[in-house]
Amino acid sequence: MSKEVKFGKDIIFVTETDEKGIIIFANDDFCKVSGYLLNELVGNPHNIVRHEDMPKDVFANLWKTIKSGKIWKGIVKNKTKNGDYYWVNATVYSSKSINGGVRYVSVRVKPTDQEILEANKLYL
Repeated sequence: MSKEVKFGKDIIFVTETDEKGIIIFANDDFCKVSGYLLNELVGNPHNIVRHEDMPKDVFANLWKTIKSGKIWKGIVKNKTKNGDYYWVNATVYSSKSINGGVRYVSVRVKPTDQEILEANKLYL
């Protein structure tokens, strides 16, 4: 059975993907909590950490929002490499790369207990 991974308020996850959602960067905090090494993440789709409990329409809405140039915010349940899970308060937005292409940046922090409770009611 999977267990919830706890992490401190000072942890900030940052990832960057290309326009197809393929990871091109992940910071040390993301690697530490997810259990993946950087070279296991880079080149893979970001949904490598998507927990199966999360409804697919949440991510369809996320992509629709960020592809339109808007900022998406929400609470997401992710899974670690070994199958445990963790909740994040995510902000995802588009950014231009230096060669003019589109990149998506995701910044995630620890959600409050109340945010997790509300997300459980909404998603699960």
